[in-house]
Amino acid sequence: MDDAETDAAEVGRTLDAVGPRLKQLRLGRDITLTHLGEATGISVSTLSRLEAGLRRPTLEQLLPLARVYGVTIDELVDAPRTGNPRINLRPIACKDGSTVLPLTRRPGGIQAYKFVLPAPSPGGDVEPVLRTHEGHDWIYVLNGTLRLVLGEHDLVLRPGEAAEFDTRTPHWFGVTGSGPVEFLSLIGKQGERAHVRAAPKRATREERT
Repeated sequence: MDDAETDAAEVGRTLDAVGPRLKQLRLGRDITLTHLGEATGISVSTLSRLEAGLRRPTLEQLLPLARVYGVTIDELVDAPRTGNPRINLRPIACKDGSTVLPLTRRPGGIQAYKFVLPAPSPGGDVEPVLRTHEGHDWIYVLNGTLRLVLGEHDLVLRPGEAAEFDTRTPHWFGVTGSGPVEFLSLIGKQGERAHVRAAPKRATREERT
């Protein structure tokens, strides 16, 4: 087998392995095939075949998928590393106008994100659409006023305030007030929780001596 055939075989093996990564990314982002199809312009049946490994993706399909997931094409296909150690985490633009910035990239465990919700349009009250998924969420508001509908509770969180909850409880995030909202989210997909330790007590002069 010459070099060209070897390279072609390597590309083929790489493309054959894309399917499971596509499914893992979609489930990790909590996106349905229907929503992904609307965001990329790729039919649900094609997306399903790509994830199942029944069809190799083309560049025209990889580009919108990489844009929606906020990753590079190299990351999408798990291309060999080129020696650049920098982590390239790109913001994800959502259909509702919000932006999600992944802050970590690690398999399993707690994942960190920064959410930016846009300021509401004048007179544009949004009806909460509650959803559920597996996991546990810890949120901390950085700027703006966040509305959190959690089950039968309707809460307002301001900068410096935090909340945690089981994401199997129906929930929804929104903006209350005139400006945008920025908040951090630590999500454990399998129910992992963030543990916050209190600051250690400083020893008095008598205790130090």
